[in-house]
Amino acid sequence: MTEQSFANHVRWVPGYHFFVTPVMALNFGWSIYRWKVANFSVDAFVGVLVAAGLVALTLYARLFALAVQNRVIRLEERMRLEKLLPEDLKPRIGEFRCHQLIAMRFACDTELPALARKVLTDNIQDGKAIKQMVQNWRPDYLRA
Repeated sequence: MTEQSFANHVRWVPGYHFFVTPVMALNFGWSIYRWKVANFSVDAFVGVLVAAGLVALTLYARLFALAVQNRVIRLEERMRLEKLLPEDLKPRIGEFRCHQLIAMRFACDTELPALARKVLTDNIQDGKAIKQMVQNWRPDYLRA
């Protein structure tokens, strides 16, 4: 596995991103073409509806998996912060937004307290900016 960094931490699932998603989009477009151009019928319209349903299913399956994963990351990071933060910051753990916790998970244990303090003090909301502040990248190879 390639060493993970800010530059390459986005996870692409080839079967999903480069096969399933394009096939579903192509099927939807083809169904519309068949309905509008080739065969304006109720059957063709049902084909469009089914194709639209498959596109929605494809997108929602991904969104639901990411939502569950984000909740788990939020829990893991709150537990990690409880263990690593100095006493003056522990009462503020509840102030972190989910997207901030998701971004801070890439910071190693030694730099997390300083990063957490900076995020709270400067009210940094942008996950990308938080990730770019990480000096010692802690990889997450299990991201969905």
